[in-house]
Amino acid sequence: MQLIEFVPPRPHRLWQLCRQMGIDDVVVKVAPELTGRPAPWNREALAGVVADLAAAGLRVVALEGDPFDMSRIKLGLPGREEDLEHYRLLLANMAELGIGLLCYNFMAGTGWHRTGERAGRGGAQATYFRLAENQRLMPGPLLSAEQVWENYAGFIRAVMPEAQRLGVRMGLHPDDPPLPTLGGMARVFGSVEAYDRAYALAPCRENAVTFCQANFKLMGVDLDAAARHFGPRIAFVHVRDVRGTADDFVELFHDEGETDQLALFRTYRELGLDVPFRCDHVPAMEGEGAEPGFVPGYGTLGRLFADGYLKALVEAAGR
Repeated sequence: MQLIEFVPPRPHRLWQLCRQMGIDDVVVKVAPELTGRPAPWNREALAGVVADLAAAGLRVVALEGDPFDMSRIKLGLPGREEDLEHYRLLLANMAELGIGLLCYNFMAGTGWHRTGERAGRGGAQATYFRLAENQRLMPGPLLSAEQVWENYAGFIRAVMPEAQRLGVRMGLHPDDPPLPTLGGMARVFGSVEAYDRAYALAPCRENAVTFCQANFKLMGVDLDAAARHFGPRIAFVHVRDVRGTADDFVELFHDEGETDQLALFRTYRELGLDVPFRCDHVPAMEGEGAEPGFVPGYGTLGRLFADGYLKALVEAAGR
């Protein structure tokens, strides 16, 4: 297991804090609106981000999130063939720059979504989701489940052969939250069975799983059994915990929930998973939240706490 951090693509205090915590490998989102550079199918744009982080002593081992506007691909709109070619170019750039993992999702329309923040442990601001407070997200699907599956199959058949040729693993992230519909669009990646259907489209090592613990927990599955089911198909682990159900939950500190994290880490060790893992959404702690560009769930102080906890879990689980 390899502890990494999700860092901004532009200089940020977390860059140096990672080094101080002994975390040298990172995952980054390289969408143009975040990097200030062209889209990453442009080799120099991606290479520039990698070089900036390398100068700070950090190695980019993975990309995460939509690397550019994926709406034409996910919604099956005209122009998607051009975007699919751009995606293949991105994979080639990743391979050339030594980035072997891409964490992606296929959430059409609305991506990961939270209702807001509320007071959690000690007054920390915890992100939460409550469907009943999000009426605009409740209409029936404008895009049916089978249409999403059709668009997803077209995507995988277009890009997975290139990922396989290059040896770049693509870890599919669950729908977040894992509901049947959100924002008028069907969502299909909310069950273990859906992951098996996705794998059957291209059964290869590169067609992999991002095992986001909290989302699988919200699906109602046993996390240990799910991890054993996927086994070597897991390419990336997001460590996160929640309390509640898929339509009404709050996100917790990593030591706060009911999930037996140590038991899970021992399962990962037993399975021989030599893959990156990172802490995921954390409550905002005292003094955070007012700075420009702050994203709820991605505060710095909570991640420092989480990373210390995760390093201890690795030690306790045995190297």
